[in-house]
Amino acid sequence: MTLVLYSTAFLLDLILGDPHHWPHPIRWIGNSISWVQKQLRAICHSEPALYIGGAVLWVVIVGSTWLITWVVISGLSAVNIWLGRLVELWLAYTILAGRCLSDAAMDVYRALNSGSLENSRRQLSYIVGRDTSQLHETQITRGVVETVAENTVDGVIAPLFYLFLGGVPLAMAYKAINTLDSMVGYKNEKYKAIGCVSARIDDLANLIPARISWLLLAMAAWCLKLDARQAFKIGWRDRYQHKSPNCGWPEATVAGALGVRLGGPNSYFGELVEKPWIGDPLREINQQDIKLTIRLMFIASAMALVLFSIMYWIFH
Repeated sequence: MTLVLYSTAFLLDLILGDPHHWPHPIRWIGNSISWVQKQLRAICHSEPALYIGGAVLWVVIVGSTWLITWVVISGLSAVNIWLGRLVELWLAYTILAGRCLSDAAMDVYRALNSGSLENSRRQLSYIVGRDTSQLHETQITRGVVETVAENTVDGVIAPLFYLFLGGVPLAMAYKAINTLDSMVGYKNEKYKAIGCVSARIDDLANLIPARISWLLLAMAAWCLKLDARQAFKIGWRDRYQHKSPNCGWPEATVAGALGVRLGGPNSYFGELVEKPWIGDPLREINQQDIKLTIRLMFIASAMALVLFSIMYWIFH
C-alpha cells in the first residue's frame, strides 16, 4: 500500500503541480517560520543570542511539523483508515515539487522565447535569490538551468528519499528543514546568526540525496542521448565548485550532460558574490537547455522513485 501511495503522489505532482489557490502545508510552514522568527528577534538582541534563537527556531519548526503531521495522520487513521490514507496521500503529493519547478522554468523559457527580456528577468526573480534586473539572455538561461538542476534534489529526490525512509512525517520534517534554509539560511548580516543552524542541518539533510542525484542525472543524460560520460565525469570533478557542499553535485552533472558552463559571479542582495565556474564551455548555453534540464529532472526523479521503491520492498 505504501508503494502505491507514494507512486500515486508522484503522479499527482506530475499532473497537477501546485495550483496557487489550493491550500499548501509548505506555505503554512513558511508563515510559521516568519512568526516564530519575529518573536525570537524581539528577545534575542546580541549575536550569540541570535545563534541560540536560530537553534530554537529550528527545533520548534521542524519538531512541530513532524509532530503535527504524525498526529493528524494517526488520528484520522484511527477514525477511518481510508480517510487517514487520503490525507497521507495529499500530504505526500504536496511534498513533491517537480511539476511546480518545471512550470516556473517554462515561464522563463516562454518569456525568453517571446523576446521579452524584462519579463524573463521578472519570471526568473520568482525562483532565484540573485539580482536579476541587469541579467542578459545567457545569464537568465544559466540561472534557470542551475535552479532546475539544484532543485531536482531538494524538490523531488530528497523528499522521495525521506518519504521512503520515514514516511510522510519525516518527509514533511525535511520540507520544514528545507524551507528554513530557503528563508533564513543566508550568510549575510541579517541571517548569518539566526540562520546558521538551519543552513548547516539543511546541508546534512541533503548529503545523501545530492550524491544520489549525481548518478541518476548521469543515467538520465544517457536516456536522453546527451553526454552521459561527461555528466558523470564533470559531476565528480566539479562537485565542490559551489559554496554548498551539495548543490555542486547536480549542477555539475547537468553542466557535463549539456556541455555548458554554469556558476560564475552573481549579485545577491546588492552584493557581488564571486563563484567558481562549473563545467566546460564546450558550447554556448541556449534556451533549449532549459527544456533539456527539465527532462533530465523528470527522468532522474522517476528513476529515484523506482530505486527507492525497490529498496523499500527489499528491506520491508
